[in-house]
Amino acid sequence: MKIQLEDIRSDSKSPFRLLHDPKLNHLFYWHFHPEFELVYIEGASATRHVGDHISQFTDNDLVLIGSNIPHLNFDHGVTTSYRKEVLHIKPSFKQSITAQMPELQSLDRLMELSKYGLAFTGATKAEAGKRMKRLHLLDSFEFFMEILSILRFLAGSKEFELLHSKPFVNRYSHKEQARIREIYALIDDRYQNKIPLEEVASLCNLSKPAFCRYFKKTTGTTFTNFLNQYRISQAKRLLLLGKNISETCYECGFESLSYFNRIFKKVTQENPSEFKQRHITRSS
Repeated sequence: MKIQLEDIRSDSKSPFRLLHDPKLNHLFYWHFHPEFELVYIEGASATRHVGDHISQFTDNDLVLIGSNIPHLNFDHGVTTSYRKEVLHIKPSFKQSITAQMPELQSLDRLMELSKYGLAFTGATKAEAGKRMKRLHLLDSFEFFMEILSILRFLAGSKEFELLHSKPFVNRYSHKEQARIREIYALIDDRYQNKIPLEEVASLCNLSKPAFCRYFKKTTGTTFTNFLNQYRISQAKRLLLLGKNISETCYECGFESLSYFNRIFKKVTQENPSEFKQRHITRSS
């Protein structure tokens, strides 16, 4: 799985993109993107971190997040079996469609409210979550119409709470967003080899100490921890594809088997052989 800011492909003319059951529980993925995001997760109890708001949710959650509001992946650290549906909505959907059509005024108000971050509750959460779980089964026309219907349903509900008392304003400039993209792209391209901290700092035109402070403030973790987490996510993928532990270790950029085993257990709470055996047993 590539690590990047989640933006809809520029060659897609659809205002919507669905990420069906993406798994990022092994990563602390503090990120933001121009797209609005409607996320539903069930079978998990974890942290809801949207903008300046931090709280816990239990069993399931349904949240609408406004454009460019930083947020943590809702499955961070989840160890239970869970399911997640993430719908991205292009900013142009509001600018060119809902804001321009009187028939869609309720949807436009909903998108305006998303600037606060909206967490839905009760029967609204249950019904919308059930419908979101079916989106990946629909053809393109049904998919489009069902999303409009879900948004209309949410727009008419009073079962929600605002996550901020006023609209959240992203403090990161376009320049900083581009900088984060460059860092993530470098990690994705070079994780199999040694990545000197000095090189990444130079990419950002920062000194090594300044880069370390910047990265920790932006992501909530150190660059080394972030890189190790990404390498372990790739290691899990290779182990599930049948690679042995030694091959996986060196293909993911670790320089020693003992260090790989230690980091793998730190990130996943089990060693590589336990992880591989558990999944072999589950699939047999």
